[in-house]
Order: sequence, then structure tokens, then C-alpha cells
Amino acid sequence: MELLNIECLGKRLRLEGSIAGWQQLYWDNQLVSQKSASASDQAFHIHSFELTTQTSVPTETNINNDDPVNPNIGSLPVRLEIDVNWQPFQLDYCLLIDDESITQGQRTVEDIERQTPEIAAVKNQKLSVVGLASLGFKLLKSAKVVKVLFAGASVAAYSWLFSFEFALALIGCLVFHEYGHIRAMKHFGMKTKGIYLIPFVGGLALSDERINTRWQDVYISIMGPTFGLILSIISLGLYWLTGNVFFAGLAAFNALLNLFNLLPILPLDGGHILKSISFSMNSVVGLVACIAGAAIGVFISYSLGLALLGFLLLIGSVEIVFEWRGRHQSHLLPLDRYGQIFSTVWYLLTVASLVGIIWYFAASGDEMLAIPLQILGS
Repeated sequence: MELLNIECLGKRLRLEGSIAGWQQLYWDNQLVSQKSASASDQAFHIHSFELTTQTSVPTETNINNDDPVNPNIGSLPVRLEIDVNWQPFQLDYCLLIDDESITQGQRTVEDIERQTPEIAAVKNQKLSVVGLASLGFKLLKSAKVVKVLFAGASVAAYSWLFSFEFALALIGCLVFHEYGHIRAMKHFGMKTKGIYLIPFVGGLALSDERINTRWQDVYISIMGPTFGLILSIISLGLYWLTGNVFFAGLAAFNALLNLFNLLPILPLDGGHILKSISFSMNSVVGLVACIAGAAIGVFISYSLGLALLGFLLLIGSVEIVFEWRGRHQSHLLPLDRYGQIFSTVWYLLTVASLVGIIWYFAASGDEMLAIPLQILGS
């Protein structure tokens, strides 16, 4: 993760590091100092290196300015003092050149969230539905045409399974859910590529920019189901006002759709939330929690006969392994204790609210409205 990027003698001085303790300092993209990962919780580090300087000094006999000049070669000591606290994140730095303080300052979580790293982190090659879909989209020239084609295919697919009216309602639920992700990305100043509807899969909200913190991962992931919950609450209100059973069905099935998305399985939103919370606590805890989530997914897939869910579980398991193997090199700033608690409470309240809506309509006596609860209880 890029911790610092400042100017030093006309070049960029960049500090990379992780919570594991390792740090690497680059001047003009050349490694000049590094610290290895250490079990000790040492926050203060000093990076020292020397830059070679060379100036041309004319000799005393240089009268016509045609004689050679003598080079004056020397070294310039540079020292970067770093004091970093990870939870909550705060980095204090001071740059000294030839024992003279040049610049100093402080960086917080907000700075990390808004930064655009000078050099993108090397990404592990991992199998991902989102990654494969994103790669396919990049190969196509017109994003607008792709969106229209996929939207049309989704309407046709869901109309074949259900009815045209229900297909349009389902598409609306998916778009509203993905719009929550889009709004979250824009909250962090990320450029978005829009919403893509994938037949029989759902939707994708894409961005070319990467996230820098676990909080961004949680916030972007949970805003989709949160918007879905808002839509179910609005539909519930319209049902109370009009008595139209269409709004009741929309509220119940939309709640089921978003509850499914909150399953603690990668690459679903719930899997990203679980991973970010648990890996911010402890790497071992994170691995155990993700494996438990995968086990829950296996049980659900077996109980409901959902081949697609089983496939997503396989993809998520691969991502868990990569996350575990690269935990010390992760570029994501972990959640602090407050962030862990807040994210957990937000997640549990969203799940409880969606289940409550499903339970409410199941108790109405309508067989159709009882289907979501029957699916959960099967």
C-alpha cells in the first residue's frame, strides 16, 4: 500500500508498506531503503540514504571558457522519519536533507481513501466472475451498446421464467441495488463505468479504479443491499397505502434478493463485508470466518439445489485462499476497532430488517408472499 508520496529534490519520494511491518522507500522509482516485516509492534522508522551530486566547477585557468571543467562530486544525506499508527490509521512524517528539515506533515484514513497510487499494485491472477466480466467488457468498444444488449437479454430471460411485468420489476430491483454501489463509489471520488445487467446472474456496478481501504470495501459492498432494503420499505409503504398486492410481492421478493446477496460468500457483497471485517481483526480469525461462510454456502446450495450458488462458492473459496496467502502484502488499510463494530452492526441490522420484511408478508396468509420465507426455511 502506498503510504506516502512527496517531492524530494525534484523527484517523487514514495513509501510503500503494510500492516505486517515491511516498508520500501523509492526515490524516482528506485529502491533506496527498506524495512523487513517484524513481529514487534514498532511504529517509528527512519529511512536513510544518500544521493550523489555532481556539479561542474571551472578551473582558475579557464579564461576562454573552452577548457575542460572539473567535476565536483559529493553525497547528500537524506532521512525520512516515519511514525505510523494503524488502528486508527495516522502517519506522521518528516523529511530531512543534509540534517535540515524540508517538509513534514500527517496523513489519515481520508488521505489514503482519496489517493491514486503512482504505480498500481501487482494483482494476483485469480478466478473471479467480476474479473472475467470486466475483461470481456473492456474488449468491446461501445459500453452503451453492451448495456442495452445485456438489459434486453435480462428482460427476455426473466420474462421467460416469470412474466413480463415481474421481469421489469425484477430488473428495477437489480438496478436500484447496483445504483447503491455506484453512489458509494462516487462518495469516494471513484470514476464509475455504469451498471451492467447479466442474465440469470444479476447486475454489476463497475469502476476502473481500485479501493485503498477495507472501509471502502465494506461501504461499497453494503450500500447495494442497503438501497435494496430502502426499496422494500418504500414498496411496503405503497402496499399499506394502496392495498395492491403487486407492491407486497415486490417488497418480499426484493428483500429475498438482497438477503441472498448478503450471504457471507465471495464474491457476493456479504462475502466482501465478512472478509474486510474479519481480516481487519486478525488474519487467522479472517480465514476461519471465511471458511465458515463457505461451509454455510455449501449447506444452502445442497438444500436448495442451487448450482449457481455452488459455483459462486467455488470462486469465493479460491479468492479466500489468495487473500490468505497475500495477507501480509495486502494494499488495503484495515478497519479500526470502531469500523469493525460499526460495519458488523450495519450488516446485522440490514440482514434482520430484510428477514423481518419477508416474515411480515409470509404471515399475511397469501401463498405467493409466503414463498420467500419457504425458500429460507427449506
